[in-house]
Amino acid sequence: MITETRMIEYPSEPDTPRSHLPFSPSTKFGDLIFVSGQASVDATGQIISDTFEGEMRRSMENMRKVLETAGSDFKHVLQTRNYVQDPADIPLFNKLYREYFSEPFPARTTITNCLGAALRYEVECIAIAKPKA
Repeated sequence: MITETRMIEYPSEPDTPRSHLPFSPSTKFGDLIFVSGQASVDATGQIISDTFEGEMRRSMENMRKVLETAGSDFKHVLQTRNYVQDPADIPLFNKLYREYFSEPFPARTTITNCLGAALRYEVECIAIAKPKA
């Protein structure tokens, strides 16, 4: 019989973006990190409405903070899931995405027409922890 001795961790720091909703910013199991959806919110989880570019950048920076807290970064992202409200924003999304990720790109899913009126963009990811130096 195999017994699992690793535990699920919930990495968090005082400046980790949080939501008032019932979910953790990320969970970590071994070297795998699962980052919850990051949207254009402030540190208390309040939505900050903006242009598509402003919301995407804020969402990506929130994801960067969550990844760093969990011991990772954009270079160690395996997969992203992206939610874009307006399909007309896809060309800009692809342009901005290249500022955060480069070849070889992580696996990616992008869904449109899926967010409520309050958000233009949301992103989540699966990453691995950076190797310890």
